[in-house]
Amino acid sequence: MVRQETTQVVVVGAGFAGITAARELSKRGVDVVVLEARDRVGGRVWTQKHNGYWVDVGGQWTGPGQDHIRALGDEMGVKSFPTWPDGEHLQYSEGLGLRRHAGAAPDDDAETMGKLVQAIMAFDQLAQDVPLQAPWETPDAQRLDGMTVQTWIDENIDSDGAREGMRTAIEAVFAAEPHEVSLLHGLFYAKSGNGFFNLISTEGGAQADRFDGGAGTVAELAAKGLGDAIWLSCPVRTITQDNGSITVSGDDFAVTGKICVVTVPPTLAGRIDYDPAMPPLRDQLTSRSPMGGVIKIHAIYDTPWWRDEGLSGRVVSDVGPIKVIFDNSPPEGTPGMLMGFIEGGDARRYAGVDEGERRKVALDCFVRYFGDRAAKPVDYIEGNWPAEQWSRGGYGAVFPAGTWVTCGQALREPVGRIHWAGTETAEAFVGYIDGAVRSGERVVNEVLEVLE
Repeated sequence: MVRQETTQVVVVGAGFAGITAARELSKRGVDVVVLEARDRVGGRVWTQKHNGYWVDVGGQWTGPGQDHIRALGDEMGVKSFPTWPDGEHLQYSEGLGLRRHAGAAPDDDAETMGKLVQAIMAFDQLAQDVPLQAPWETPDAQRLDGMTVQTWIDENIDSDGAREGMRTAIEAVFAAEPHEVSLLHGLFYAKSGNGFFNLISTEGGAQADRFDGGAGTVAELAAKGLGDAIWLSCPVRTITQDNGSITVSGDDFAVTGKICVVTVPPTLAGRIDYDPAMPPLRDQLTSRSPMGGVIKIHAIYDTPWWRDEGLSGRVVSDVGPIKVIFDNSPPEGTPGMLMGFIEGGDARRYAGVDEGERRKVALDCFVRYFGDRAAKPVDYIEGNWPAEQWSRGGYGAVFPAGTWVTCGQALREPVGRIHWAGTETAEAFVGYIDGAVRSGERVVNEVLEVLE
């Protein structure tokens, strides 16, 4: 039996963008139905509960300037706490092995670090020319979008160590290889996040803080006020619009409204069947914006024993597949959690292998950095995002060379009764939870103008 409903606005996706849009519309007296393919809310943010503790297997961070997600967290009564800052960090390189350091890098890497800092400053300076509302209007956009970030690295950094450092940083930010990312997209992304330095920084940067109880708790609490307006386990298959209405359908439901807001990533939006079909530029956009690749891995221990050894739990390595690690323990300190990312090409390679093999490879990485004690966690939890049917990767969409100038203007442009949201459509903190919230707020203004 087909479940049928009539409403004013149909929202596709119950991540932070969809929840925000639905909440703000509801506050203004607009009837909404939210259709979510998963059996939960939160989208790429997912907090799991295990044996009395919580684990963020998806998006988790917030920081200065990310005022919209912070405000939502405050409204929901969810406190934030700093990413663990104390202790010495670890740096691993194939040539020099494992080194401890207190600052940004080991003292004997001062020259390499200086060149890396100069490169990032040049990158951020170049990004200042990108108009966030219309990156395709950047001066010299054709040339910038025709290059990859890897090309820029090769042409502008003359130190092997600094080049490798920049490549590692790009992978950490985009969950993609530098050769997969348009230079214009990299510049746009950096500017949207208050600069590349900010995007790779913890204290005072984009990874400064986490939510006590998990970022998914914020989504769950925000969604509660929508009640039965959220339909879970309802993947959208078809969107049909005409001059008078729009109908959003799945295998066993059909919801008709005046406006539809699609909040899923562009590549997933492209898998919906539209009648009439999408305009050519929109279709090109959804075909040219693959998701980054990331597997987020937690090794759980009874205590954060590395702190007793004077370590912060942070690692940066040029040897994979795990190249970046954080202490992801809860604010009370127990259990201890080491969290590492497999990103980019490594994520695509390991996403399809047996979980037992991934676990072995991951723990081998933790042992490489922290010693034999890391080999025996009491629990192992992973978020294999490339294998997630309704995400197909993370952190967000990656625009390859030529995408912005060819079809980027279709990213936010409404198509008839269909409007677009999601962190990819934000103008600030693209790829972050804050960007998703901002996009939901932006699309509400678009919808209200149409309804009025």
